[in-house]
Amino acid sequence: MRSVCVYCGSSSGADPVYADAARAFGRALAESGITLVYGGGKVGLMGTVADAAMQHGGKAIGVIPELLLAKEVGHTGLTELHVVKDMHERKKMMADLSDGFVALPGGVGTYEELFEVYTWAQLGYHQKPVGVLNIAGYFDPLKTMLEHTVTAGFMRREYVDLLQFADTPPALLDRLQHYTPVALDKWSRHRDAV
Repeated sequence: MRSVCVYCGSSSGADPVYADAARAFGRALAESGITLVYGGGKVGLMGTVADAAMQHGGKAIGVIPELLLAKEVGHTGLTELHVVKDMHERKKMMADLSDGFVALPGGVGTYEELFEVYTWAQLGYHQKPVGVLNIAGYFDPLKTMLEHTVTAGFMRREYVDLLQFADTPPALLDRLQHYTPVALDKWSRHRDAV
């Protein structure tokens, strides 16, 4: 694994534990020789994870749309900063540059980006690992929601397991680096019913 895309908040959150974990994750990436790919902002957890990666000798590649360049205070101290036309181009470039995906705490934008690459994995558009750093139980409600989705019959159990959960940066990086893609056919049940 040479690069990991990180989705996270442009805010730091109410508890300092989130920024501490973002720093630890940026450092863990750098120490593992893994390039950070992220949204290119200088603020919030975005800036924290990028600064930590760079401070520890790592590489950080940012991808930011023109519209958000001023709003998210584009980070000018990165290895590379790509300014793109819109969010679609941003997400595509970030995905193309990455060997895996990780979500740290964030808002609806973070969830949207996480769920997009999670869905792509489910549909077989990629076989890259997707994980969340479950800082202070932040993603526990997501685990509960996914279990409910299975119980309610809207998702197969195997798809829950596509999303890797870990509480510490080293544990999550280990899960990503040792991830083995599972060959799943989302539509097999539908064909069998025909």
